[in-house]
Formats: sequence, C-alpha cells, structure tokens
Amino acid sequence: MIDFFVSRYLDLLEAAGLGFLRVFTFVTFQTIAAAVMSFAIVLAMGPRTIRWLRRQKIGDNPSFDDATMDAAMSQKRGTPTMGGLLIVAAITTTVLLLADLRNAYTWIAVASVLSMGAIGATDDWMKLRAHRLAREGKIRSTRQGLTTGKKLVVQLILCGFIGAATWYVGADTASASSLMIPGLKTIAIPLGGVGFVVLSIFVLTGSTNAVNLTDGLDGLAAGCGAIAAFAFVILSLIVGDSEWSATLLYHHVPQAKAMAVVAAALGGACLGFLWFNAHPASVFMGDTGSLAVGGLLGYIAIVTRHELLLVVIGAVFVAEALSVMAQVSYFKYSRKRTGTGVRLLLMSPLHHHFQKVGWSETQVVVRFWLIAAMLAAVGVASVKLR
Repeated sequence: MIDFFVSRYLDLLEAAGLGFLRVFTFVTFQTIAAAVMSFAIVLAMGPRTIRWLRRQKIGDNPSFDDATMDAAMSQKRGTPTMGGLLIVAAITTTVLLLADLRNAYTWIAVASVLSMGAIGATDDWMKLRAHRLAREGKIRSTRQGLTTGKKLVVQLILCGFIGAATWYVGADTASASSLMIPGLKTIAIPLGGVGFVVLSIFVLTGSTNAVNLTDGLDGLAAGCGAIAAFAFVILSLIVGDSEWSATLLYHHVPQAKAMAVVAAALGGACLGFLWFNAHPASVFMGDTGSLAVGGLLGYIAIVTRHELLLVVIGAVFVAEALSVMAQVSYFKYSRKRTGTGVRLLLMSPLHHHFQKVGWSETQVVVRFWLIAAMLAAVGVASVKLR
C-alpha cells in the first residue's frame, strides 16, 4: 500500500521535500521495515492482549497421559493461550501496509495466514469453552475442540484452494510450476495443475500440523519459526530477482520477491511473540498461532518452489511430526504383534522425549533453536550447490 502511494505521488512528495520516501518502493527496504514493524506491533499489542485474554479466562489446561509430565507442566496451567492472534494481526497489518498489493501472491499469503489462523482460533475457542462447561459440571471432557477429522478436512479444502490459486498465478511460467531439486539446478520436474495442487496440499497441511506439534514448550515454535522465516527472506529475494537468480544459476519465479516481505513480517512477528513467550511464558500462541505460522511457511515455500528445501530449513518441525507418527505407528504395530503396545520414544512429540531423558525445558528449547539455525544456514547455502 505505501509503495503504491509513494510511486503514484512521488513528484508531489519530492516537491514537498519528502523524496526520501522513495525507499519504500525498494523491496529490500520493505523487507527490513516489515521485520521491524511486525516486531513492534506485537510488542505494542502484547500487554493489552494478554490482559484481555486473562479477563476472558482464556487460559491453557495442559494434560498428558503421563503423571510425571503433568506435574512438570502444572505451572503452565492458566497461562493465556490464543496469543497467536498477535502474530496473525501483526503479519496481516504489516503485509497490507508494506508489501506490493498489486502482486497476487501477496493477497494469497494474507488469505493463508487468516484462514489457517481462523481454523486454529475456532479449535482453541471450542476447547476453552468446553473447559469452562466442564468446570460447571455441564459436560465431562475438558478438551473438546475440533475433532482431528474435521480439522483435517477443513485444512485440506483450504489448502486445495490456496494451491489452485497459486498455480493459476504462475501457470504460464515453467519455473513457477515445476518441482525444483535442491543442489540440482538444471533439473525441474513439471507438475501440471493437478500435481501442483496435490503437492501444495501436502506441504501446507504438513507444515501447519508440524508447527502445531512443535508448540509444546515456551518459545520453541516461535523461535524455530523466526529462524525458518528469515532463511526464506534470503531465498525469496534470490528467487524473485532475475539478476540474482541468473548470477547464482538459480531458478527465477516472477513476483516471488514479494514473499521476502511476507517472510520478514512472519519472522518479526515470531520474534515479537517470543518476547512474551520466552520461559516462563506469559502467553501461548495456541493453535491460532501455530497453524498460521506453519501455513504461511508452507505457502512461502510453495511460491518460491522450495518445498523440498523446507524439509531442511524446517527440519525441527519435520522431526517433531515424524516422532509422533513413529510413536503411534510403532505402538499400534507392537500391540498387534505381541499384544502389548511398546513406545518407541519415552514420550512424543520429540521435545517431551528429551524432557523425559533429563533435559530441562530451557535446554531443550535452546538446543532445538541451535539445530534449527544450523540447518537454516545449510538450506540458504545450498543455493551455491551445482
């Protein structure tokens, strides 16, 4: 919005001595400004939002099938959740103000974060409402949110629309509609419309739920999300710029440079949220934030054609999701084979396994951050591989 205003009235601004505002037309400046703005918005809105959540009694009620973990996490009971509203609001506001609104990818990104955030908010609200009713003796269960099946169906439908819209925007450009293999710059696998949409659904649903599973310790999902987002800032600038991509013998996706602003807004929002979510957390992002963050990371990867590289940059999220899948699958397999279910890990998701091993919550979070940072660096460095 700002860049359009400046571009249209540049002569008048220069005559008024405000020619320096032309910097808002450069994507590199927009990217830096987006990170700062989204960070500042979360910091400014945070205290008031947390107080509002407390007044509404929107507090978390952690429950595990493990007495030791219940005791270890009991101090988190009552901490406000649905703090992801801060992340969604900051990203949306920043993107609408700073990103190129003439770019269709920008609008799909906004739709992605709002729709995924809405699914998460619905689930969070239903769980919290059920908890209130259970305390009043009206129902038995305290965790009645959206069922896994219903949530997945809604996600699949929304992801299908997002994938189809993204395909429509870039269908006439081979690099925008092919699968790129990291390190193999000369190989591009044409996907076709159906293949593109199917891959998009898989990536978007996978990333949303992976981040959701990671959001179990103070600062873990927010920190890893910020690291992944800033890695995609660099990749978006390279892929979206014809000169940079040509210099690096890399694929070029027209209009993808706008994703640098979106990724920067995501990174800044996650860092701002981390201000309040660092141990001991004053607020949790809940499904509202985790689904929005995961969905937007997946969308940026799709636009920049880095779905496979997302597995490296977001390896912590991938590991968390795989740990749950492996735990459940092995337990069912062993129970069917021997009659007694055996757990592959001490507990899943993976961060709880390391807690059971003896790591403190802070140790788990910081060590996962370090791993995420190293893998993000590997992902960015891969642009030089031939």
